[in-house]
Amino acid sequence: MMKIKTLIVVLTLFTFSFGTASCNKDDDKTPTENNVYGNINPSTTKMKITIGTAVFTATLYDNPSANVFKASLPLSINMTELNGNEKYYDLPNPLPTNASAGGDLKVGDLMLYGNNVLVLFYKNLNTTYNYTKLGYLDNPNGLASALGAGNITVKFEIN
Repeated sequence: MMKIKTLIVVLTLFTFSFGTASCNKDDDKTPTENNVYGNINPSTTKMKITIGTAVFTATLYDNPSANVFKASLPLSINMTELNGNEKYYDLPNPLPTNASAGGDLKVGDLMLYGNNVLVLFYKNLNTTYNYTKLGYLDNPNGLASALGAGNITVKFEIN
């Protein structure tokens, strides 16, 4: 009986030591991001984001939050300006969450704040607020000028 208890403790410690994630502070996006879901890889799902006449392509992450968001598309919404670095929209229905500390957010990051606030960042930002990652713009050049300084209509659709 003692050998079984010892084996259980050893296996638990082994699982815990390999199950912890480390943080990478590189400025570049990495193809894999670790969190409670395990490895969150960019999916092959591409999304088109239209702002006025500007069109951007985004990649959605392969996670439960992004999958539920994807199921709600197409979506044309009026996003509200906030803090000179982001636009947000209160979604009518909550999404699954797996929030983690924001850290260094990049231009073009598409995030979920709480369980129903869609956020599109148009300036780099370092923050301690918690977000669930939904996706990112493949090439965010021109995003800030397309979004402008006030509220704006943004259309999200699967490519």
